[in-house]
Amino acid sequence: MAPRDKGVPVSSRTSRTVLRSIVAVATATTVLALSACGAVTAPDSGGPDGEFKLAPHVQQRIDDGKPLRIKLSYHDPSLAFATPIGAGMKKAAEEFGVEAALIGPTGGDAAKQVSEIQTLLQQKAVDGLAVSSASSDALKPVIAQAHNAGVPVISFNTDNPDSEQLGFVGQDLKGSGKALAERLREDLGKDAKGKVVVFSVDTGAGWSHDRFGGFKEGLSGSGLEIVGPVNVGNEPSAAYNTVESTMSGQSGVVAIAGLDCCSTTAAGKWVAGAGKKESIAVGGFDLLPQTAEYLQKGVLDFTISQNPTEQGYQAVKVLHDFLDGGTEITGVNTGAQFVTRDNLDEATVEQ
Repeated sequence: MAPRDKGVPVSSRTSRTVLRSIVAVATATTVLALSACGAVTAPDSGGPDGEFKLAPHVQQRIDDGKPLRIKLSYHDPSLAFATPIGAGMKKAAEEFGVEAALIGPTGGDAAKQVSEIQTLLQQKAVDGLAVSSASSDALKPVIAQAHNAGVPVISFNTDNPDSEQLGFVGQDLKGSGKALAERLREDLGKDAKGKVVVFSVDTGAGWSHDRFGGFKEGLSGSGLEIVGPVNVGNEPSAAYNTVESTMSGQSGVVAIAGLDCCSTTAAGKWVAGAGKKESIAVGGFDLLPQTAEYLQKGVLDFTISQNPTEQGYQAVKVLHDFLDGGTEITGVNTGAQFVTRDNLDEATVEQ
């Protein structure tokens, strides 16, 4: 877990009065220290010399001491993973005295996510924006639109490294995918051979590409053959049916990997029902209640938590600290914690 640097106190009015004079300089020289994803510099915007310029209506709210309006646009709030993100967001909103809301399209519709953000910008109803994109390519133009309109934008949960974001809060996705593969190789043994079936709720999403890219790298040079990634979708019953039909057509499978919370639980359900927990190793992501149950029963060998509560908290904090005190925006790596049956009692289940 990344440490919480409290930065400038919420009650500081001095920081608000000097922000106008320092914000352009502070952001023009910003270097994003993404601890696990590489350094990125702030791109050109509509301002002179490419610096970010805060929108007048946002600056006015700061000068007037009004609560900052921070929106977290999540690619699909209907996912169970959104619940702990929302909890972290609410905790930060109360701590820093801001108005925060988790928004986004049900089902991961990129066009709807773009439209919702555009409406906020047109209505001047947002002072800081954090985006977890349904599609990185689809969201790049609207991220640029917000940046050029003077609304600071960061990404959280899913990175948009080639966009005009000012920072990223979340897990190193490629690194976590590689860690997943390396742990499976360790559990299976160095001479293991056979198939590893990979599932994802959205194989077309940027985060899925990143994790799978890391996974392939982690299995490179082994005697293991990758099958997939197979798209299972977000609906639990349909996801399970896809896992079941996929596995019925495979032989020689020694491991299953889920690239996210819900493909992991769907795979666990199949392994439990098929009585395969002794013959197939299973690793995945996140720690939903059902995931914890499968770990306890030995159906899953391990899962990787990316601390969604901290992602929601830090997304609000980073934007608040920038707007309220001119604090440089840097990336926050929320880490990758391996959870097994042995340390399950020490982990936080994502309710």
